[in-house]
Amino acid sequence: MAKQIQLITLRNKSTGEVYWTRKNKKKVERKIELKKYSPKLRKHVVFKEGKK
Repeated sequence: MAKQIQLITLRNKSTGEVYWTRKNKKKVERKIELKKYSPKLRKHVVFKEGKK
């Protein structure tokens, strides 16, 4: 059986934009926050892990 990839969503509250990424659940137990580029705001903002 193939290994399933665990995808998570990173969401920005102010714009509603979404990034999809993977997370190593064995090493990272907390919810992740990453600074990513927001095309709507045209700057880097914090994206937080949300529900699918």
